[in-house]
Amino acid sequence: MGRALVTGGNRGIGEAIAKGLADLGHEVVIGARDLDAGQQVADAIGGEAVSLDLTDLDSIRQAAQAAGPVDMLINNAGVLFQGSMLEDPEGFQTSLDVMLTGPYHLIRLLSPGMATRGYGRIVNVSSGWGAFEEGLEGPNAYGVAKAGLNALSKALVRDLPPNVKVNAMCPGWVRSRMGGPQAFRSVEEGADTALWLATLPDDGPTGGFFKDRKPKPW
Repeated sequence: MGRALVTGGNRGIGEAIAKGLADLGHEVVIGARDLDAGQQVADAIGGEAVSLDLTDLDSIRQAAQAAGPVDMLINNAGVLFQGSMLEDPEGFQTSLDVMLTGPYHLIRLLSPGMATRGYGRIVNVSSGWGAFEEGLEGPNAYGVAKAGLNALSKALVRDLPPNVKVNAMCPGWVRSRMGGPQAFRSVEEGADTALWLATLPDDGPTGGFFKDRKPKPW
């Protein structure tokens, strides 16, 4: 079986993805800024945890090294700032760091090993708010960062070998700390498409955007 790194795997959708992969028999590494919280989840699923701050390139490098030979990378970590992008440059920058630049660096660092070993699956957990088709909605820079993550997922196909697949997905409105208790989907429902994309067969899609295992408009 494979080895996965799940960013933001200490709670919410990320925790559900980590548990789902462990249930399928994969080794799971939780990447979390709160290492204690990440370790609690790792202990519960028989995995590992590494400290990961996606706003800090040194932390990203150290986490990539500590995670070891990763076959599946699930870029799940996210932040949600309120208010205007123009009035909150720090929120704008942090949104881009956590949901676009950080994932880019993890892909850059981990995909060469995937290519060498002949197998890789990269799943970028995005959002409908990052779709032009839905009007790039959401507060602050959330939609902008997710749109960038979508674009990265599509464009990276030209730089990755066929045996390393990269896709984006929308989990829907999920009951989590970010989604709130009023959301109508469980974290397990939100995690399902990510689990599918993380375990695609050799003839599976790449460079796509999916919701409920079906293509979604960009």
